[in-house]
Amino acid sequence: MTEVPEHLLKRAQAAKEKAAAKAAESAAPAESAAPAEAAAPAEAPATDSRIPAHLLARSQAAKTKQAVTAEAEPSAAGGTATAVVTAPVGGAVVVAGGGPPLAAGPGGHTQRLLTVVKSGSIQDVKAKPQDKVHVWPHLLVVEFVAALVCTAFLFIFSWVVNAPLLELANFNQTPNPSKAPWYFLGLQELLTMFHPMVAGVTIPGMGIFLLILAPYMDKNPSKRPEDRKFAIALMTVHLMFWGVLVTIGSFFRGPGFLFTLPWTGGVFFEL
Repeated sequence: MTEVPEHLLKRAQAAKEKAAAKAAESAAPAESAAPAEAAAPAEAPATDSRIPAHLLARSQAAKTKQAVTAEAEPSAAGGTATAVVTAPVGGAVVVAGGGPPLAAGPGGHTQRLLTVVKSGSIQDVKAKPQDKVHVWPHLLVVEFVAALVCTAFLFIFSWVVNAPLLELANFNQTPNPSKAPWYFLGLQELLTMFHPMVAGVTIPGMGIFLLILAPYMDKNPSKRPEDRKFAIALMTVHLMFWGVLVTIGSFFRGPGFLFTLPWTGGVFFEL
């Protein structure tokens, strides 16, 4: 059995002493006020309609019990005194003394509801759902499968598509048109429109700088596409701009890197 702490015992003892002192103080006024309270008729319901009838009846019964207890105290020294007093309370007879409790609520109940405590343990042992998962195995398994798929695609593509090496370069005979690899055709296309400093440094640098600033300009934490219109629009413009330049340099440039239509002048592009 668990031992009761000392500070709780001291608190209980102090509460008992305080209650005993309060009862002794209220006993003296009760003796002088008992005749007046016993003779006072039950006129409270008529004077104040805001007080419920059962509360008035309970108060009157408590006052009657106090008066009877005060009168029975002198005779209780030599034996047991039992006092029976009847008083009309809502058409009923209230018996004070050795009978049942005088104070009763609606329906005759004498219990009071202090609080409602939900059933269950104090410590919650159930795991709460979280929106985070571990890197292994959730992320690494997906990345590993994606790497296998890309490797299989490259293997099959290199097996089906013939990509032989060309002959040795002849510095005395430059091919016409002379095109860069497809991933640099966007820059080569810009060189036909702007100065090399603008086409090779300024425009690509501005594009990369805007992509770096994109997370700081759009701080929306949502992952839904309809909530990330700025970020999606910025990346779409970047990809479309570079994709159009690569497409024009690959299929719409002929000898002398002049603009030509592929369905009339042919396609001057090799993988």
